[in-house]
Amino acid sequence: MALDEIDVKILNMLIANGRVSYTDIAKEVGMKPPSVIDRIKKLENDGIIYDYATRVDYKKLGYDIVAFVGVSIDNPVHLDNFELQLKTLDDDIVECYHVTGDFTLLLKVITKNTNTLASIIKKLRAFSGVINTNTILVFSTMLDKVHKV
Repeated sequence: MALDEIDVKILNMLIANGRVSYTDIAKEVGMKPPSVIDRIKKLENDGIIYDYATRVDYKKLGYDIVAFVGVSIDNPVHLDNFELQLKTLDDDIVECYHVTGDFTLLLKVITKNTNTLASIIKKLRAFSGVINTNTILVFSTMLDKVHKV
């Protein structure tokens, strides 16, 4: 779908603040709120906007570990099974990417401590086809921004 300048402005406003009002968007783009609502609904129906999320400071909730776990799979036939097993694992695994490079998959984990991280890694290593994991702990986040259109 081709986006016009107004769609891009609307998207960028929603990316910056998912709670921005239709009225504020309408003022910014020079339209009436019902027209803005129609455009947003079209963006949703086209699958361009597929979710609205809240950003959370997990450290304030007691989740002291952010880690990336590289997982090496011995054969692509195990990927579907890995995906199914991953969905049954705990909620501390928040992202999973199929990647190029040294690993087959890269997982982002947000967990309470090194004990819970070790438990997750132990479970991952038991999945069929997993031949190696490599864990990278995050000391601090130097950049965390949303990508604008």
